[in-house]
Amino acid sequence: MPLLDSLASATETVVFADPHPLIIAGRTFHSRLMTGTGKYRTLEQMRQSITASGCEIVTVAVRRVQTQAPGHEGLAEALDWTQLWMLPNTAGCQTADEAMRVARLGREMAKLLGQEDNNFVKLEVIPDAKYLLPDPIGTLEAAEKLVAEGFAVLPYINADPILAKRLEEVGCATVMPLGSPIGSGQGLRNAANIQIIVENAQVPVVVDAGIGTPSEAAAAMELGADALLINTAIAQAQNPIVMAQAMGLATHAGRLAYQAGRIPIKAYASASSPLTGTLTSGAQNAK
Repeated sequence: MPLLDSLASATETVVFADPHPLIIAGRTFHSRLMTGTGKYRTLEQMRQSITASGCEIVTVAVRRVQTQAPGHEGLAEALDWTQLWMLPNTAGCQTADEAMRVARLGREMAKLLGQEDNNFVKLEVIPDAKYLLPDPIGTLEAAEKLVAEGFAVLPYINADPILAKRLEEVGCATVMPLGSPIGSGQGLRNAANIQIIVENAQVPVVVDAGIGTPSEAAAAMELGADALLINTAIAQAQNPIVMAQAMGLATHAGRLAYQAGRIPIKAYASASSPLTGTLTSGAQNAK
């Protein structure tokens, strides 16, 4: 066999089927990476990045699309919504009432773009302009009412295990704890709490906000998160398209690593080669 053929054969990728696919509100998704549409330099860059990421769920800020905010003109028409699932979000809402009104507009927007059965909403209630930290009380209030209206609510929250459980109990489709503040690129500053949320949750856990690098994306998935939502780290990268592909691969790798099960951490070394049957041990035995 020629050398190149031999190398190609040796490096063929084995694809492992996920025994537990990502299911949100009864809908199955193959990709565990969600991406956003904000902060890109151009619409074309956004389109290519979303394709390169391999994602299926794309979040869209309802208010910014409706007001044709800079960078959002023509955004709804720029993507193929027969291939992507829209996740309208309530970005910019400071109160529960505001968020509920925008959620309803988002549902109508999804219908106008052909997704008649789309009741998804990413719920954001953020009164804090400096750190963009979500309001836990307003989020819980809005979530309970939106669930009653038939929405599949994906709430963005601090990494608070008690709040996550309460949101699950009122019927949210997922919980979305932040890794660190939105757009900060600080990575997983709340890993211990996220792990508690993962252990206790009966709904998918989506780590949202703060991830800056593919290694951090993989680490979040290795904690047992069901999915990630990444926007700024892709959109503001020097090459967003390449970074989008890297984030998609890292998300998949982290999921595989979690399923495979890591080795225990030890305080001492453990030889990877056997200590018996070596030349040295054989010579000693011969004596």
